[in-house]
This record gives sequence, structure tokens and C-alpha cells, in this order.
Amino acid sequence: MWVLGPISGAHLNPVVTLSGRLLGDARGAMPIAVCLGAQLTGAVGGCLLANAMFGVPATISTRDRAAPGTVLAELVATAGLVLVVFALSRAGRPLLIAPAVGAYIGAAYWFTSSTGFANPAVTIGRMFSDTFAGIAPPSVPWFLGAQLLGGALGVLLVLVLYPVDRRRPSCPKPSRP
Repeated sequence: MWVLGPISGAHLNPVVTLSGRLLGDARGAMPIAVCLGAQLTGAVGGCLLANAMFGVPATISTRDRAAPGTVLAELVATAGLVLVVFALSRAGRPLLIAPAVGAYIGAAYWFTSSTGFANPAVTIGRMFSDTFAGIAPPSVPWFLGAQLLGGALGVLLVLVLYPVDRRRPSCPKPSRP
């Protein structure tokens, strides 16, 4: 957020981007298609780069992850991520979002059976790694569906728990005489 925030609003996750738009948060509001394209390109490129760094051939994953428990875990992980981001935003604590997201994603790796992808772009990117981190193409639609439902649940939780957006409005720029 601190590095990419000024450029793109630190939008790295399609579900968070779409949730933000639903909640009226348009920081870094580039067109949705551009944002989603950049997120997918970055995720696939990042996976291919990781493969190259570790000497792993770039192949399609064979790791089946579409078990009911892992799909439910993705819904939970994504709902929690959306809640963390927009609860802090609406509570007027934007400086806590970056460390809280890092902590949440790190924890979700351990507290979910899916290892907490919680990001459709990452899900698609990880199809290109036939390692423990990969996901087989037949599992992808299940994860994407769970992530979209998790995003919707997260938005609903934000609206129920934080009905009033307490962010401070931007200070107007002083006018010149």
C-alpha cells in the first residue's frame, strides 16, 4: 500500500477492488478493466518469475484443491480480508491497512485449509506452478466462486458492522487570491 498506493491505490486483488467500488471507495480509481488486467498480468508474471527463480519448469498445476473444506476456507479467507481492509478504512485508520493485510494473509495461510489464496488473480496465477503452491485448472472455478461469495459476504459484514464511513474527508486545497 505504501509503495503502490500512490500509483494504483495498491489494488492487487480483484475482489478487494470490486468490493471497494461497491462500498464507494474509489481510491486509485483506474478503469476496472485496466485494474483487473494488471492484477491478472502481475499474478501470472509473478508465478512465472517464481518458477524461474527456483528452477521449476513453467507447467500447468495438477494440484487438485476443490474439496468442500478448501472451498469453504477460501470463502472465509476472502470475507475476512475484505472486512479487514474496509473496516479499517471506514474507521478512519488507513495507515493500519497495509500491516493488517500482511498479518491477516500470513495468518490465513495457517488458519485455513486452502492456505488462504483470497485473491482471484493469485488463484489464476498459481495455475502456472505445478508445486505445492499450485492449483489445477478444474479447481480454479470453485476457488473463484468462493472468493466472489466471500467478497460479497465481506461487503455485507462491513455494511452491518461499519454502517457509517468515518474517514475524514480530504482537506480542501487553499484557494489562491
